[in-house]
Amino acid sequence: MECEPLDTCPVCATADLICGKWTILVIRDLAGGRSRFCELERSLTGISPRTLSLRLRALEEEGIVNRKTFPEVPPRVEYSLTVKGLALLPLIEDMRRYGREWLERGERKPATAAA
Repeated sequence: MECEPLDTCPVCATADLICGKWTILVIRDLAGGRSRFCELERSLTGISPRTLSLRLRALEEEGIVNRKTFPEVPPRVEYSLTVKGLALLPLIEDMRRYGREWLERGERKPATAAA
């Protein structure tokens, strides 16, 4: 594997993008299609409205999430993944598969020093 300097490493850049608290879960929940704020808030038990709003805004600025406002009363806003956001889904699926295979709760074993 080729190593790159940290400041230009694509692995580090991707990790920085998706590893913020709640971020990957927001992306996961939007994988099913469009969603409204209240639906995301319900599915992400424990997230505060402020945190959800900040995560959605950050993902929108990165071009991962699209925000569409409908001219209705009351206003309706839907969020969806952009092409750039959809490109993250195989990575998330790989993480799910890895976690199921190697990190199931209760089965993690602490790393031990080599003899």
